[in-house]
Amino acid sequence: MPAAKPQTSAAKVAAAAKAKPAAKAAPAKKAPAKAPRRPTATDMKAVAQTLPYPARQADMKLQPQTDLRAYRAAGKLEGKIALITGADSGIGRAVALAFAKEGADVTIVFNENTADAETTRQLIEKEGRKCLVLQADVREPEQCKQVVRRCRTELGGLNILVNNAAFQQSQEKFEDITEEQIRRTFDTNILGYIWMAQAAIPHLKAGDCIINTGSIVGITGIPILVDYAASKAAIHALTKSLALYLGERNIRVNCVVPGPVWTPNIPGTMPLAEIEKFGHEVALKRPGQPDELAPAYVLLASQDGSFMTGSLVHVTGGKLSSDE
Repeated sequence: MPAAKPQTSAAKVAAAAKAKPAAKAAPAKKAPAKAPRRPTATDMKAVAQTLPYPARQADMKLQPQTDLRAYRAAGKLEGKIALITGADSGIGRAVALAFAKEGADVTIVFNENTADAETTRQLIEKEGRKCLVLQADVREPEQCKQVVRRCRTELGGLNILVNNAAFQQSQEKFEDITEEQIRRTFDTNILGYIWMAQAAIPHLKAGDCIINTGSIVGITGIPILVDYAASKAAIHALTKSLALYLGERNIRVNCVVPGPVWTPNIPGTMPLAEIEKFGHEVALKRPGQPDELAPAYVLLASQDGSFMTGSLVHVTGGKLSSDE
């Protein structure tokens, strides 16, 4: 029998390829979700509406973007427990969901809109995180202590306090602002933050933090929200003072400063003429959406913001002055 001819290099490679099982194709990478279209100020007239206060997010013609569909989490808050006031809708809902996506369990505190709060709970639990839903009035110091107590008892601790609950009501004439409105504005927006901080601070440790929600109008002013703007300026000062007070304990205190953001507060408290052009005054010529605010809170809550305290973090779309 004649001897087999020696294989060429090419033949050897081909034979080896046949002998080995074919390598599995790498799974196709899932394309990241695209950010939703952001409505501009010129879009607002078609969807403008006014709603009775407190407005429900579910009743808004144009739904605020709070589902964070394009958000890419990185486990930045694994093992953390957060308490967020005013978290039934709007910015609070978006922040609660972002924290859950980053691995935190969350206590959400709301005052009146039970249905909106239930929606927020469902979104958080869909992320596989625990969510404690508490109805409370932050104007009452004892209720603030109770929500902190229940958060610690039922979720196992407290690492992040987000003061976000707010009240506003527009008035064309400053002289028409009632004593009742002024007291409710300050009791909710600044005293409520103080009561919550006093309740939380004894239980915070090094590395924990407080994040307040301020407003650009607390810096620039606004003629139809004089009392609200004053209360927000007070929040900015509270942030800086608490940051100095808690610095030696390595507890950070910062403040997110939103510009015009599309939330239930807008149709519930603003005049229709303003809603019809909402966001017109900023450089980007549109209102912000709650999901565009949430990453700033994640930054301040996580180790990415470990050298930030006493900061006012502007997320305003380019609202730089009081010019209308």
